[in-house]
Amino acid sequence: MEFNPGNRIVQLCIQGMSAEDNANTEKAGEIFLQAWNEATNDFEKFLAAHFVARHQQNTPDKLKWLEAALASALKVNDDGVNSALPALYSNIAKSYEELGDADNAKKNNDLSVSFQNNPSDKGPFYHGTRADVQIGDMLIPGFMSNYKTDLQMNHIYFTALANGAGLAAALAKGDGYERVYIVEPTGTFENDPNVTDKKFPGNPTRSYRTLAPLKVIGELTDWVRQTPEDIQKWRDRLANNTGEIIN
Repeated sequence: MEFNPGNRIVQLCIQGMSAEDNANTEKAGEIFLQAWNEATNDFEKFLAAHFVARHQQNTPDKLKWLEAALASALKVNDDGVNSALPALYSNIAKSYEELGDADNAKKNNDLSVSFQNNPSDKGPFYHGTRADVQIGDMLIPGFMSNYKTDLQMNHIYFTALANGAGLAAALAKGDGYERVYIVEPTGTFENDPNVTDKKFPGNPTRSYRTLAPLKVIGELTDWVRQTPEDIQKWRDRLANNTGEIIN
């Protein structure tokens, strides 16, 4: 299931996170519970339960919601959701530790470790840019960041979501046309740490990075393009972002 910022439950979770940022924890908890009550599929239930869990006042209730999130996540079996499993199992383990249940704590810690390997995502993968390249070319790390002045990137980034690559192309520096290339990693890759578990659990945007070149194997011409107004909103968010890029 593709992560969609326009999804009703995703939007409610964003509202809840905004309430958290404003230190209105009671309101945030109400919004997250509303998201749970309105969720209609396992992806939405996983997402909502994750946020409801962190607003519980005692460990048994927190564990109940974490296990509800896990049960829904396992039913989804999606690469974006699976990326949340290490942290989810780890949080469940911590709850069992607090309850004095060493056996279940160890079991869930072991499961957390087992899901921390390289991403299993098989793609297809996309890279958004304004550069004009040819089929067979290699895209390599070392270019300047699109999002922070004077920062040379050690990795090259890509995604399994075509619309996400399209947004990256729209935000890329330069005057060229927005391009979304179909790419093939030539080496190992990892979840992008700049987005994984930062706001939403796991890596729902299926964003990755690698030190190895990406081979261009095709070009995509059809994706959901952002309106100029939406692009400007994204630029404003990036301009106001004071967080450090993990490079």
